[in-house]
Amino acid sequence: MSHLNLEPNIADVDAFYEHLIDTHNGLVDADSHALNARLVLLLANHIGDMTVLAEALAKARAGFAGTVPRQQDPRDQQDPRNSHTA
Repeated sequence: MSHLNLEPNIADVDAFYEHLIDTHNGLVDADSHALNARLVLLLANHIGDMTVLAEALAKARAGFAGTVPRQQDPRDQQDPRNSHTA
């Protein structure tokens, strides 16, 4: 069973960080968030091991004080005029 590697594992951390920042340059916040989501999904697919991914998610989530309720997307709300009862 694999475990999340928390030891330094990038040969040139500064170069990676610079490349990451450059990748975000010129993007509006929403596009920057979308880029981060794509990157997470690409890397999760590359890792592929659910145990490692679960450890990474838990480690990333640790330390946040609490949760803020997500604002509901108005598109998710059902229009009462369109509801049907059986």
